[in-house]
Amino acid sequence: MNWISNYVRPKINSLFSRREVPENLWTKCPECGTMLFHRELAENLNVCTNCDHHMAFRPRERFKALFDGGIFTEIDVPQPIADPLQFRDQKKYPDRLKAAQKTTGEKEAMLVAEGEIGRTPIVAAAQDFSFMGGSMGMYVGNAIIAAAERAVEMKRPLILFSAAGGARMQEGILSLMQMPRTTVAVRMLKEAGLPYIVVLTHPTTGGVTASYAMLGDVHIAEPNALICFAGPRVIEQTIREKLPEGFQRAEYLLDHGMLDRVTHRKNLRDELINITRMLLALPPAIKGDLPSPQEGVQEQAQAETGK
Repeated sequence: MNWISNYVRPKINSLFSRREVPENLWTKCPECGTMLFHRELAENLNVCTNCDHHMAFRPRERFKALFDGGIFTEIDVPQPIADPLQFRDQKKYPDRLKAAQKTTGEKEAMLVAEGEIGRTPIVAAAQDFSFMGGSMGMYVGNAIIAAAERAVEMKRPLILFSAAGGARMQEGILSLMQMPRTTVAVRMLKEAGLPYIVVLTHPTTGGVTASYAMLGDVHIAEPNALICFAGPRVIEQTIREKLPEGFQRAEYLLDHGMLDRVTHRKNLRDELINITRMLLALPPAIKGDLPSPQEGVQEQAQAETGK
């Protein structure tokens, strides 16, 4: 045993070596490469402080920023049949679900909640892209139906935040059946005269775009969000032509009449409050901690919009 190399040198190195910095303290912006301190990034709603790139925003954090005081109540979603097709690729479908649940801490790819924004009661649903790409399976279909039924029951608007890679292949045709199911749920809101507002975030693609994500009364998108059915790479390979700059991005779709607004995440809450109250024929929200609008006024306004 060499006393100097085995004991003295490691002891000296331990005294002068740098302590390792936890990896979760810093996030690298995928757009500009800037290293962002986690607290600064969280305070800026997961938007890069250097280039304004809108990073993924988990539903639970989004709801805390959206609802008054960050207070909301989750709405129960019926649990569908587990692994109906006994699907297996490199992993079994239940194993993929367990891995996604462990990584995200959520049951599934959509969170449904109710609360108030600007003292206006609403129901909200948000997809989680970090959960298997936010893919639309039977649970997501059940979640949208549960959100629509709750909105109709309570006579409240529904605000939906979409973020998905499309239908969930592990559920095959059953995932595609969620397109007509969610369309019927949106129709329930229309028949009840209730506003349905969709906020399209990056990315919103596939069967989600072809169903509930593009059936809103108002469509708002976050800056530079990819919104499409088939992706740009697939289209380029199919038609063998170069696509226009920014093709299928939020700003391009706004210029071509497919969106109503492109709104920065910092301004999104105020925008949703103003639009929601306008669609309900309510007076503009007053800044400050004021009591909720009178229920009678709301019910009368909602009844008028339903005529």
